Amino acid sequence: MTLENKLNISNQVELAKAEEKISKQKAKQLYDSGDINKVEVGTFAGLSFIHAYLFADIYDFAGKIREVNIAKGD
Repeated sequence: MTLENKLNISNQVELAKAEEKISKQKAKQLYDSGDINKVEVGTFAGLSFIHAYLFADIYDFAGKIREVNIAKGD
């Protein structure tokens, strides 16, 4: 079982590969663009911003508080 995702990938290994590739690209973009300097360090808002930045292209829940318990591999 995989997390519901915008890429419509149902294979856990393939989703992990796509997540790694996209999140690494987004992390580089976050740094190169200077957007990392907008992050409120040590706050939920800052963590939420980073999570959304890295994973919004993959998951609808990126940057949001979970409403259900989920974990990779479940």
